[in-house]
Amino acid sequence: MKPVAHKVKAYSAASATSPLAPATIPRREPTDLDVQIEILYCGVCHSDLHYARNEWHFTQYPAVPGHEIVGRVTKVGPKVTKFKPGDLAGVGCLVDADLSCPYCRKGLEQFSPSMVMTYGSMDQHLNLPTYGGYSEGIVVTEHFVLRIPENLELAAVAPLLCAGITTYSPLRHWKVGPGQKVGIVGLGGLGHMAVKFARAFGAQVVVFTTSPNKTEDALRLGAHEVIVSKNADEMAQHAGTFDFILDCVSADHDINAYLNMLTVDGNLTLVGAPEKPLPVAPMSLIFGRKSLSGSLIGGLAETQEMLDFCGQHGITSDIEMIRMDQINEAYERMLKSDVKYRFVIDMASLK
Repeated sequence: MKPVAHKVKAYSAASATSPLAPATIPRREPTDLDVQIEILYCGVCHSDLHYARNEWHFTQYPAVPGHEIVGRVTKVGPKVTKFKPGDLAGVGCLVDADLSCPYCRKGLEQFSPSMVMTYGSMDQHLNLPTYGGYSEGIVVTEHFVLRIPENLELAAVAPLLCAGITTYSPLRHWKVGPGQKVGIVGLGGLGHMAVKFARAFGAQVVVFTTSPNKTEDALRLGAHEVIVSKNADEMAQHAGTFDFILDCVSADHDINAYLNMLTVDGNLTLVGAPEKPLPVAPMSLIFGRKSLSGSLIGGLAETQEMLDFCGQHGITSDIEMIRMDQINEAYERMLKSDVKYRFVIDMASLK
């Protein structure tokens, strides 16, 4: 039997060329293991824009983006044990999975064949598309709901649910820490979080940027040094000295220039997703036994670990708050990289 749906206010796109506009969408009534959340803030990720405009060619319309969600629990199912009404809660990029596959059992739900994304998947309960966080509320299986540290600014926590875990996970996976020289390529929504985490992990942090005017901000965020990647002399001085580089750039760029910066057994991990393939020179990897890898968000346990770490170290995203009716303008500004460093929607403006 399907849970009875209730309606909530939202902002949705009716087509790839339509601006986002007010709408109402169905949410299921909480089942035994569900948590119902009143959404207070929702971060704006570049993925939201790609989805709204069908740039990944799987969008289901009407499309409601948003997967950096924070709010308060309003209702829980009778078998929920970790949350009660009034608790702060967060939801990231995933809202469901069967939890029985080998990846789920390892805490790698983001690789599960049965994963249900916060938007762009199917809600198995209602047999309808999943709708994201540009809305008043959401109902999510308890396993996919995260505890939010009480000491952090709630709005600035929202981007941690995507930009935060996207950068935290590879830094943790490659065991970044004291005594390591770590490079961060690009100082945007992802890169600024990577700088904060790498510094908190105790590494020597160097930002690579094409924009000399970002130097001051990179140092403010925690970088020890900044390299302007267009400056061949600066690049040459640091060649072969990095243990790890996190590449956060989604624009076309020369990845071999950064592979050449790695030391023996160094790794470069991609979290930015350029539209076109990046040519890789095999010799860039062979000489130095270097490796090139990618990383996709993180599992639920690791995301909770990241939030707890942020609570302990006072780490949040640098944000610019917007009203819900400013979302189309925000998308245009995001395309111009005109935000420091993440837009967050005050969902009270939807009411």
